Amino acid sequence: PQDSEKAKTFVHAFLKRSMPKMADEAIQDMLTRKAVVLEHYHKKQTKQKRKKTKGFTAKQRRELRLFEIEPEQQRYAIFLPLHELWKQYIRDLCHGLKPDTQPHMIQGKLLKADLHGAIVTVTKSKCPSYVGITGIILQEFKHIFKIITKEDKLKVVPKLNNVFSLELDGFISYIYGSKFLLRASERSAKKFKLKGTIDL
Repeated sequence: PQDSEKAKTFVHAFLKRSMPKMADEAIQDMLTRKAVVLEHYHKKQTKQKRKKTKGFTAKQRRELRLFEIEPEQQRYAIFLPLHELWKQYIRDLCHGLKPDTQPHMIQGKLLKADLHGAIVTVTKSKCPSYVGITGIILQEFKHIFKIITKEDKLKVVPKLNNVFSLELDGFISYIYGSKFLLRASERSAKKFKLKGTIDL
């Protein structure tokens, strides 16, 4: 029939366009089969490797004095707005510090919260000279807190063997520094035990 000849001509021309590298004999051989699988040629895309940005080493940070606070900036009044921001941050984190809020829930949130801007007091210490130090936390490292006092003095207080108290909206929380030897970024992922032995 005339329609079948047109169909053969169309299929042959279609296959020729789709597979230009194939010879006419091979195409004719494919037409004798019941199924025709069309080949697809695609260009291989080369993946570009991402370059990892290298940060400063600890030695370079010390040389550049990145974490040092200049003496003219060591004033308590400068950091009071930071404390107000921290209080609002904690209220939002705890969905409002209401009188009926369960203390262990707030305690759990505070253990993982960022403490930069919090006002803390050293309540117990194996070194008596640290007891009574009160101020705003300016920097937190793995083993120390840097605190600015109302007398505009920058104190470096170790976490080890010290107990810190933190007050917000009538809620007082105690932080045992010996169990707190972590960087701020590491604390957010750590699971703290609610019960256990507590010592300095």
